[in-house]
Amino acid sequence: MTRLAGLLLALWGSVALALEPSEMLSDPSLEARARALDHAIRCVKCQSEAIASSNASWAVDARRQVRELINSGSSDDEVQAWFVTRYGEFVLMDPAKTGSNLWLWLAGPLAFLLAGVGAVFYLRGRAQPAPVTALSPDEEAKLKEILDR
Repeated sequence: MTRLAGLLLALWGSVALALEPSEMLSDPSLEARARALDHAIRCVKCQSEAIASSNASWAVDARRQVRELINSGSSDDEVQAWFVTRYGEFVLMDPAKTGSNLWLWLAGPLAFLLAGVGAVFYLRGRAQPAPVTALSPDEEAKLKEILDR
């Protein structure tokens, strides 16, 4: 019974993400390009998912626009450029790694590297043994007095 419920849930989820027939292109190669672009363009309403998996009205319109641009002969780069000029580079799921975006791409690895270097220095500092110094004559006398009690 559990397997059947899991299967039904998986099938129901796949139907929810399917394109409507009106959105699909008749040429399979063009449709394949459109689907690849659907995964490369971010839904500006959802912000965390591509238009391929979003059911927001903006994503539906964006999928239609992708197909219209492809039907009119636009290349994949031209379709992405069309969206970038209107919504900025944020609309791309994988923005360019140049200019100011380069700092954003490098910030995570650099922070990780700096934290690792800091951890190494911190742990090395803790591993140093405390310097051993001899007791003064007064300290030796107090220690002997404490131990003799």
